[in-house]
Formats: sequence, structure tokens, C-alpha cells
Amino acid sequence: MSRNNNLLTKDEIELLGDSLREIEQKLLKQADEEGLKRIWFQGEEPYFDIFFDLKDDNIIWFQFTFRGKSLSWDSKHRQIQTGLTNELKLDDVSFYAATKTIENDEKVDQEFMSLVKSILATRSQEKIFSQALLLFD
Repeated sequence: MSRNNNLLTKDEIELLGDSLREIEQKLLKQADEEGLKRIWFQGEEPYFDIFFDLKDDNIIWFQFTFRGKSLSWDSKHRQIQTGLTNELKLDDVSFYAATKTIENDEKVDQEFMSLVKSILATRSQEKIFSQALLLFD
């Protein structure tokens, strides 16, 4: 696959969407808040994850990370935020998943947002993904 996110073909996007697998709940630390549920999907490619926090079956937060980029949304701000992760930096700290940090972009990366929507759309028949797609409107 090309390393430039903007040059992915339709077939590559389909493969990325198909590679997403839900991670077992027992591996996730659940939030202390009553009724909050976290769902984690991991793609076949390294550093490709989607996290959803749900309350009463509604998304209250989600984060999509892919190839050192991040897109997130939360119910408090109700807006998309993009940024860069430290996952592709080659220092000792970034080898540990729990140390991921995100530096937000000053303005939303429209091309990355479009890629995220395309990947989510490959799974739009599933409720969680169709709900996530509605957050882009």
C-alpha cells in the first residue's frame, strides 16, 4: 500500500475497512462512569485503531488513528478534530501503546477526514459505523 494516505485506491480502502476487528471487552479498561461502554476496533495494519465510547447506545466520543494521524469527535464540543500521533516517531517511549500522544492540528485536515469517512463507509451496514458517519454532517 502506498504510504501517502491521500493516494489510497478504492480497493485499498475496502481492505482497510474489512481488516477492522473488534477487540474483546475484557482487554479494555472500562470507564468508571455508569452506563459507559468502550468499543475498540483494530485494523490489520499497525497503528490503525478506532475507539468508541457509548452511553445509552449513543456515541459520546470516538477516535480514529491511522499511520500517525488522528481524527476524534466528542459530544461536548460536537466537532471533528484532527492531529498527529507520536506512534511513528522512533524514540523509546513511543514503543508502548499506552504512551500515545496526539498533537492537534490548527485546522481540520480535510483530506484525512475524507479518508476516515471512506473507511467508515465500508462498514456502514453496522450500527456503530453508521452512527459515526452521521457525526460528520
